[in-house]
Amino acid sequence: MTDANKPSLKSPNPVAVHPTVTSTVEREIKLSVDDRFRLPKLPGTAIPRHLLTSTYFDTSQYDLAHAGITLRHRIEHGKQAWQLKLPLAEDRQEVELVDRRPLPPALFRDLLLLQLGQRELVPVATLRVWRAGVHVHIDRATVADVTLDQVSVMKDGAVLQRFRELEIEQVNGKDRALPDLEQQLRRAGAEDHDGHPKLFRALSLAVPGHGSQPEPDAPALDHVRWALARHARWLCAHDPGVRLGREPESLHQMRVATRQLRTVLRAAMPLLIPEWVNSLRDELRWLGELLGPARDLDVQLAYFREESAELDARDRRTLTPFIAHLETQRNNAQDILLSKLKGPRYLDLIRLLREAPNDPTAIESTATLHDLAKQEFRKLQKVIQQAGDRPNNANIHRIRINTKRARYAAELAESTVGKSATRFIDKTRAVQDLLGLHQDALKAEAYIQAFLKRSTNVRAAFVAGRMAERQHRRREKAKDKMKRLLNSLLKRGEKAWE
Repeated sequence: MTDANKPSLKSPNPVAVHPTVTSTVEREIKLSVDDRFRLPKLPGTAIPRHLLTSTYFDTSQYDLAHAGITLRHRIEHGKQAWQLKLPLAEDRQEVELVDRRPLPPALFRDLLLLQLGQRELVPVATLRVWRAGVHVHIDRATVADVTLDQVSVMKDGAVLQRFRELEIEQVNGKDRALPDLEQQLRRAGAEDHDGHPKLFRALSLAVPGHGSQPEPDAPALDHVRWALARHARWLCAHDPGVRLGREPESLHQMRVATRQLRTVLRAAMPLLIPEWVNSLRDELRWLGELLGPARDLDVQLAYFREESAELDARDRRTLTPFIAHLETQRNNAQDILLSKLKGPRYLDLIRLLREAPNDPTAIESTATLHDLAKQEFRKLQKVIQQAGDRPNNANIHRIRINTKRARYAAELAESTVGKSATRFIDKTRAVQDLLGLHQDALKAEAYIQAFLKRSTNVRAAFVAGRMAERQHRRREKAKDKMKRLLNSLLKRGEKAWE
């Protein structure tokens, strides 16, 4: 459920939360192997065979597992640590707290407020893993760890289950070696993995998903319910990462889910009692506005850090105080955000979102999903036509908003409409990418003006001028491509929603 409108922003890894806690982004490929599999010769240094003992904690109903979250206490090479793994778009975020105490840390319970409520955490499985492998090197740099695990599921000292598992974990975030390594391991006999994390295999749990999508000919309201449940789960899944505040993608995905929920409710208005829809959409608008300032600062911090990295040392010094100023603003925004996420208004909203898919307040209607998506497309079409060939910034912003609405409504109808809807959705993503670049450049220019106001020396003015000119070129380049792309979008829409 990533959003094409915004790029993924990655913080440096690992990120220190406090002296004993780190947060890293985990990118890995799992493969299945049988007892005959042997690791092929790989360039690098061997990982000596060693034992890891992990005790997993969850509620008695496996609330964490059902949310795609794992919490474990791990012992490795004498080191004892608590590890919390959170969903993060296509990756996972691993938060580690070095702690020998046998009870789950209060920090992790606070992060898991939505998933746990007042329920107790109890040990649900113990896994003993004998691990060996290779630190894979390319040009003398470690790019990945390839590990072969022999897993034993333990209970009361007895082995209940054994299996082997092969993992490729990316070490250098800039390297793209994983696909090549995967092909090499497949040639040696590795096969597709079933998608189950070790804990899920140990407990014979189904991999978390969004439930079965309704059949294409199911009533429109069934599709609306499914979409509401899907986006609500996605929002809640990223709540712990937003509370931690160390990985921008968590906040981005939570904001995307908020927008998608509002759009589904907006598109489904003909099927639902307006008062119920408007009340829930108002609360979601409040949440979106709450998340917005922190997200905007994440985007701009990524931009200014990237700009700074391209400058020479003298010019970088002029930018350093301003980046520090933005970081202070981001920390303040996080404090405000965290206080609201602990408050009754947010918790009531989460309760309403969880209840909404089960019994949205419906009315008699003959409207189909095709009708709902077509309505949003016609609104987008009108906005584009009114904007003219060279839309101003305000019109571009309106087109961007309506493109998102048309895309999310189309996604709701995609299974019932077919390939024409899919092609339209693909085109909306391309438009969102382009309009997002324009919007980011516009906001960056505003921040550059703020940088100028805080700087008095001539060199700072020179650096700001260079950055402003680049943003101006980005906006003009986007405008040059806009007309052709919008015309193509309209043609796709006409075919999909005729």
